[in-house]
Amino acid sequence: MTKPTVASDWLCGCAGCHMSLLDIDERILQVVELVDLRATPITDLKQPDEQGVTVGILEGGINNTYNEEVAKRMRERCKILVALGDCAVFGGVPAMRNFVGVESALQRAYIDAESVDADGLIPADPELAKMTRVSAVSEVIPVDVFIPGCPPDADVIFYALAELAQGRIPEIKNDKLHWH
Repeated sequence: MTKPTVASDWLCGCAGCHMSLLDIDERILQVVELVDLRATPITDLKQPDEQGVTVGILEGGINNTYNEEVAKRMRERCKILVALGDCAVFGGVPAMRNFVGVESALQRAYIDAESVDADGLIPADPELAKMTRVSAVSEVIPVDVFIPGCPPDADVIFYALAELAQGRIPEIKNDKLHWH
């Protein structure tokens, strides 16, 4: 039997969800026995295989055009998409920027901040991604599984990966909803 393939990536967030994934400790050995862990921010491969993967996992919200590209590529290349953590599920803390807007946030960060010199400028290089309103992943692409938490509990992540590895969609409810 071929192992299901899993790829993950992070968008606008703090990487805490991937750290929580690593917090499953030695159970990671059980996970790699069940799945073929492909591209992740914690491996050498950084993008999901062109031929696709079984499960794609996205951490973080979408706050710029590059995040949107990464999310769409993951959706195109996976059969089941998981939104991991509050930023991916709801927009999380980064979505607080939506109350002031992109321009005001850039003004504060690059011109008005106490640490900025008198020549402070908002970066405008065409190579940079364009900042957008912060969105939950499901506001941009279809999501199959939602795992909330900031970060989600390592036990919940392990449960979800084990279920997905066995071809089942995990039910994240009741005792599987852990809040820190």
